[in-house]
Amino acid sequence: MSNRSRQSQQDVRGKRVLITGASGTIGRALGARLVAQGALVVGLDLHPIGDEPHPVITCDITDDAGVVTAVAEAIERLGGGLDVLVNNAGIGGPAPAELPPGEEVRRQLDINLVGTWRVTAACVDALVANRGRVVMVASRMAVLQLPLAAAYGASKRAMVAYADALRHELGTHVGVTCVYPSAVRSPIHDSTAAAGLSLEGMSTYEPLEGVVDAIVRAALSTRVRRDVTTTRKGAIEFFIARHLPAVSDRIVRRTLAERARAGAFDAADLAAGVVRRHRELA
Repeated sequence: MSNRSRQSQQDVRGKRVLITGASGTIGRALGARLVAQGALVVGLDLHPIGDEPHPVITCDITDDAGVVTAVAEAIERLGGGLDVLVNNAGIGGPAPAELPPGEEVRRQLDINLVGTWRVTAACVDALVANRGRVVMVASRMAVLQLPLAAAYGASKRAMVAYADALRHELGTHVGVTCVYPSAVRSPIHDSTAAAGLSLEGMSTYEPLEGVVDAIVRAALSTRVRRDVTTTRKGAIEFFIARHLPAVSDRIVRRTLAERARAGAFDAADLAAGVVRRHRELA
């Protein structure tokens, strides 16, 4: 991080931070960074590992009552206040848009969207009292939907809509920022790959360090930023998707056609319709 970036940030020392999905790839790296810089950090995670650099409270963010209890405990451990909430918890998985929504779709929506909503609502009073920040770890797919993963993109786009509403309601006292990483190598992609629907070739992995940089920037910038991208390429994709959506659609459709015709999805039952339609046009 440059000296100029540091100068435009608030002092992280003593900041009280709550991170969801704190034992996962991004959450763990973010927590380690903030602790090393002097922040007070507590995490929430369904499956704490036990060797994180900060306390992690076991919490299922699909459980209404459990979220209220876990957030109250986290705020107590932080000394009774909260300056930054990072909504990082999320899951992915195969979910073609042409198929009826089943348990996989409901699970992604409940965790990525409604779980974020539950945790944020439980934190509102503490954030308002301390003029705090909310950081939503969204996704490039919130603005640039990729095929065969409709539930993930829909949940992340809805997360951004929720952030917009929250910004309108709390903006006098609380800053709300969305961060848009692309793909980071982590177990979140395992179920999609196992179903034969890997988006390798349609999405480019980016360094974890840059994602952490972007989240820290969103949480601590002296001026609240509405949207933060994580790479220069991501910023270009974000601009095109927002302002030239027909262009981004053509790029995605062309890439999907190339991969389908090359046999990338031949072993995936869930992609049978996509494969059949593209071969009919070949």
